[in-house]
Amino acid sequence: MPANLTPQYLKAEEAYRRATTLEEELRCLQWMLAEIPKHKGTDHLQAAIKAKIAKTKRELEAEKKSGKKTRSFRIPRQGAGTAVIIGGPNAGKSQLLATLTRATPEIADYPFTTKVPLPGMMPYEDVMIQLVDTPPITADFCEPYMYGLIRSADLVLLLVDLGSDDGIEHCQAILNRLNQTKTRLARKSYLDEDDLGLSYTQTFLVPNKIDLPEARDRLELLHELLPVDFPEYVISAKTREGLDVLQKAIFEALDIVRVYTKHPAQKEPDLDRPFTLRRGSTLLDLAALIHNDYVKKLKFGRVWGSAVHPGTQVKGDYVLQDKDIVELHI
Repeated sequence: MPANLTPQYLKAEEAYRRATTLEEELRCLQWMLAEIPKHKGTDHLQAAIKAKIAKTKRELEAEKKSGKKTRSFRIPRQGAGTAVIIGGPNAGKSQLLATLTRATPEIADYPFTTKVPLPGMMPYEDVMIQLVDTPPITADFCEPYMYGLIRSADLVLLLVDLGSDDGIEHCQAILNRLNQTKTRLARKSYLDEDDLGLSYTQTFLVPNKIDLPEARDRLELLHELLPVDFPEYVISAKTREGLDVLQKAIFEALDIVRVYTKHPAQKEPDLDRPFTLRRGSTLLDLAALIHNDYVKKLKFGRVWGSAVHPGTQVKGDYVLQDKDIVELHI
């Protein structure tokens, strides 16, 4: 019997995948249990959620008794979405962050320069996207907080060093290490319904330093030795080769719509700072983003966009389109 999971449940599931603390996990699990359709097709999933709730409560209790947070490193989400940059030693993660944002990480030709995650904001058209530089992952070590950063990201950029014969080996070591955990990389983000702790995050393979000698030979070798199923974007973070294509792909991978708002008393909308929402979001989702009271008080909206006639009156379930101009009436 099919599960027929509702949009509300899927939103709760997505929030759970992005949770960075045990408290957030528990709230999202309880939200998932409240929203899941109750029928025979979801019996197994309901049982898994209940078991996970019980386990998370035990972990929270143990955390309170010990006084130690199990996930102590958090970076507040900003902008239209978050892409976490990971890679082996000297893969060029900090150079990529510095080139695409105004962040000023330490950049050097020796490995392990980055000690802690560092965020920066990448402009793309009229939105800002958060990029996060991270310490290297090796066969022997990965900072414990890295798993939470990867799970909660919208996208992972897996950099491969084409300037070194060790680059492919380092990349394989990262994949091997993550595949031994419940935080894994994939072509798209999702939770394993048979194991709610097992999370997959959408990933781009980003071979870097294509400008260096022998880099193209190493790229061919990468394709032979590491046939992963991730979209690939070959770049040079230093010379900017391929970065325009990568930036566009990052934006499109977020799968968002931009919505501009207009006050009923004004003739022109605010086109400088659009609201960004997941594709498939509704007028009510926009209202909730602006203010919780708007959800209760919303009467209707007027929309100017590609899917409707100018100024069309719509209800709360209207599905927003990219670059819609919306006027809320409460």
